[in-house]
Amino acid sequence: MLTASIHPFSPSPIKTLTKPRTFNVKSVLQYTRKPQLSGETPRVIVITSGKGGVGKTTTTANVGLSLARFGFSVVSIDADVGLRNLDLLLGLENRVNYTLVDILNGDCLLDQALVRDKRWPNFQLLCISKPRSKLPLSFASKSLLWLVDSLRNKSDNPPHFILIDCPAGIDAGFITAIAPANEAVLVTTPDITSLRDADRVTGLLECDGIRDIKMIVNRVRTDMIKGEDMMSVLDVQEMLGLELLGVIPEDAEVIRSTNRGYPLVLNQPPTIAGLAFEQAAWRLVERDSMKAVVVEEEPKKRGWFSFFGG
Repeated sequence: MLTASIHPFSPSPIKTLTKPRTFNVKSVLQYTRKPQLSGETPRVIVITSGKGGVGKTTTTANVGLSLARFGFSVVSIDADVGLRNLDLLLGLENRVNYTLVDILNGDCLLDQALVRDKRWPNFQLLCISKPRSKLPLSFASKSLLWLVDSLRNKSDNPPHFILIDCPAGIDAGFITAIAPANEAVLVTTPDITSLRDADRVTGLLECDGIRDIKMIVNRVRTDMIKGEDMMSVLDVQEMLGLELLGVIPEDAEVIRSTNRGYPLVLNQPPTIAGLAFEQAAWRLVERDSMKAVVVEEEPKKRGWFSFFGG
């Protein structure tokens, strides 16, 4: 079986094929250098969309682990109070013993609630609450602000990145999740309902003082774009007016990785969507963006009447 031999930190996957298949990697992509961290740390980034089911949690898991594989310290916070799923996508559901609510109640310390990923020890997960648990009446944006300040002021190994997985909607959970953030990644899909919600969320983020907003367009299908059945990424960017952080193609491996609790960026061999997530993480580190390209339309198929001049 033929596979690409991969070495960390090279500009693109090696195209030379070798036998047999061997993977001993730190990163799916190869780079000639480590990405240069831009901005003061920790960088607090909320990953949001407004609409549910567009891939916020999948983005948080894959971008977070990609940052850890680049060598940065990352804390991912699942800010969805009632329907948390980030621990499932990361395969850490059986290790979440304490949450932020337990910290606020004095039942544990902050370090006890942080779940360290055994695969990448510089990646940690923190959940706000357990499913079906009752939040204290005092829980609000101030609680999350206190948590981020505590992570920022840690004496040993403070994180470079704090990623907040925002719940769907624009209610109290959304307001709580965006409170400590100074950057935002807006996840959307190329459909009109998702774009309407994304436009609304963009306005709310700007009203809250978050100006650094970048966009990830998820579940893109070039065949549908060519057939004019789906808006192109360029159309999406023109509608929302945001810088483009990444374009994630439709990939069946997303469902498989979700069910296995094994993020795409860890797959061997790498998948197309996994590579796209890792490239988006690279741009996030350097505060870079990408340009959308025009996808040419497929030529109209000639029917039987064309033979008769129709």
